[in-house]
Order: sequence, then C-alpha cells, then structure tokens
Amino acid sequence: MLKFVGAGPGDPELITVKGMKALQEADVVLYTGSLVPKELLNWCREGTLIENSADMSYEDIFSFIKEHHSKKFVRLHTGDSSLFSTTAKQVEFLRSEGIEFEVIPGVTAAFGAAASVGVEYTIPGVSQTLIISRVEGRTPNPESLRQLLSNKNSSFAFYLSIRLIEKLKTTAYELGYSKMTPCWVVERATWEDEKVYKGTIEDIQEKVSHIKGVALIMFGEYLSQQSTVESHLYAKKYKQEGERKSKAL
Repeated sequence: MLKFVGAGPGDPELITVKGMKALQEADVVLYTGSLVPKELLNWCREGTLIENSADMSYEDIFSFIKEHHSKKFVRLHTGDSSLFSTTAKQVEFLRSEGIEFEVIPGVTAAFGAAASVGVEYTIPGVSQTLIISRVEGRTPNPESLRQLLSNKNSSFAFYLSIRLIEKLKTTAYELGYSKMTPCWVVERATWEDEKVYKGTIEDIQEKVSHIKGVALIMFGEYLSQQSTVESHLYAKKYKQEGERKSKAL
C-alpha cells in the first residue's frame, strides 16, 4: 500500500506520530525535494530506497509508483497533502491502476506560521473565517483576488505569493482597506532559519522584497488579536447563565 504522509511545514518534529511510524516501516520513500526536511529521512530503516521527486515529471513519478507499489511505499509531501500539493493527480492515477492508498495528514504552513507568531485566526467579533489561498500570478486562480478580499471580515493566509505583494496591496486599497491593515510575512515557517516580518499593507513590501523562497503572507485585522465581542466559552456571565440553566434542569 502507498501512504501519502504530510511532513509538516519545516520543523522535523512536527510530523505526526503516525507519519513517523510509516517512515520507520517503509521499504520505499519518494519525497518532495528541498521542501521536506532531510532529518525526517533519518526515521527510515537502513536499506530503504529513498528517491527525490524534485526533478521527476508526473510520468516519472507514476512509473516509479508502478514499479514499487507492492512494497511499503511512502510518498512524503511537505506540509499537509490536502493543500497545494500534487496529491489529487497522483490519487487519480492510483485509482485508475487499482492501487490502494492511505493519506496521513500533516501540519500545513498556515498553522505552523500562526504558532510561530502566536496568533489565532478566529477572533470574536473580528473574524470567524479563515481563507487559505494564493494571489493569482502566472497560474490562474478560479477566484480573483478581488473576490477573496471582498470578504473583509475574514483572516487571510496566502501561499506561493511573496512576489505578488504589490498586487495584494493595490487590490486591498481598491476595496477600501486601511493602509494600516496588518500584514505579516513568515519566511520558512518553523524551519531553523525562519524569519518573521511584521508590518502593514502599506510598508510590508519593502521589508520582504529580498525574499526569493518559501514564505507565507498573513493579512487582516485578526493579526491585532483584539476581539470586539466577548467569547461565550470562558466569559464569566455566560458560565453563570449555563450553571443556572443546568440547576433548573
């Protein structure tokens, strides 16, 4: 059986226990190049066939899978395989070939970045919706950036967009966002060389213009972490109301 395993966003300790066990038991591992921490491959047994898919085409990957699928096979993807991976196309191939598979989830960069900077995406009265997307560039996006940003009470996490901050800024201004709207960038979230840049939509571009690699853009008022209504979960008055109702029952 082939197992898709989410490697996590960068910190090798952020793989799940189940994912770690899959690597320990694997006969074959096909991993996603420089995006997967090499330390994770230390979990593999001596003699495990380990291949890097960075320079492979889909045809190469499919051929490799067909050759080795009868063994304990791990397809190691960065982050979580449900976001910005090539899992769907690989699953389509596996199903067409009648090859069994399992998906083991991982921690995606949006959650790794939030943990690094210590923020919550869902702030009472500010945002209860997280939108994970990317700014449209050469690759088309079915939803325009204007459509996405029209959801002004949402929290945004943009992947694969570090070179498109100018477009994010321009579109935000067109939609009436304040120049002081928080915009942060987390470069290589959870890796040892992680860097965090905090600013606003007005000044963040000049702070991150040097970044060429992997980075996540966080955008929205949620970054201020200031709720405008009281949460029911721990608020004293709501707990007291709950206790009174419980006693009445």
